[in-house]
Amino acid sequence: MGKGIRSGCPTAELPLSARVRPFIEINQLCAASHVTAARLHSLPQRRRDETLDVYHIIRPAGAAHLDRPHVIVHRMKLYEDEVTTIDGVPVTTPTRTWLDMAELLSVDELVAMGDSCVRVPRMEFEGRDTPLCSVRDLQGVVDRHRGKRGLLKAKEALKLIRVGSDSPQETMLRLAIVRAGLPEPELNVPIITGDGVRHHEPDLSYRKYKIGIEYEGEHHGEESQIARDIARSERYTALGWTEVRISKRHMLNDAKPAAAKVLVALAQAGWRRGS
Repeated sequence: MGKGIRSGCPTAELPLSARVRPFIEINQLCAASHVTAARLHSLPQRRRDETLDVYHIIRPAGAAHLDRPHVIVHRMKLYEDEVTTIDGVPVTTPTRTWLDMAELLSVDELVAMGDSCVRVPRMEFEGRDTPLCSVRDLQGVVDRHRGKRGLLKAKEALKLIRVGSDSPQETMLRLAIVRAGLPEPELNVPIITGDGVRHHEPDLSYRKYKIGIEYEGEHHGEESQIARDIARSERYTALGWTEVRISKRHMLNDAKPAAAKVLVALAQAGWRRGS
């Protein structure tokens, strides 16, 4: 570890905030950033990122050089309002973290992270109902850091970020559908029948064509989830809607199989290109 830093137990057993804290506390004007900040904020990333024993830290431009093992130091402009704390550890805000990650992620991965930042969480599941930031906040940090590395990629991603996606898989599915030339679906909008009754919320949907698209993750193989999925399919039928079920195998080859499946449902419902 770094000079003056000691560990009394294997670091892998400690929370990430505890592992990164020593590297920040002995160096003023630092904050956890990039991949480390994204993990602390529970933001989605690519699976190929570095192992957990490598920490990213921002040190303001002009500050003394910092060279420590296990630490990747980014020397760049950092405003006070772009730093928050998690478990007492200075960390770049979700907004600034998203912009910094433009250096490392693809456009689609950056859209998925942005979707996660602006989504409205569910209090019963996450203990909060306020988004980490807004699309306007993301636009503001882009405008503030002109000339920053990754800025063009961030601007491209910003145009594709939407409120309503609940997972990176839903984001990737939406992007694939749109890139296939299909209309952009709505995200997690409840089905409301003519009598005003509010039903379940499809992951993605076309209310005009009464089509609901459901992404089924690995947990959908569990017995209890299978029963819920069957009940959901029965509700779709009773409401006169078409259910399109998408799984991991449909997401291969840039999710073209998923987009093709959605196209079939739209065509059967009367949609035509150019309509």
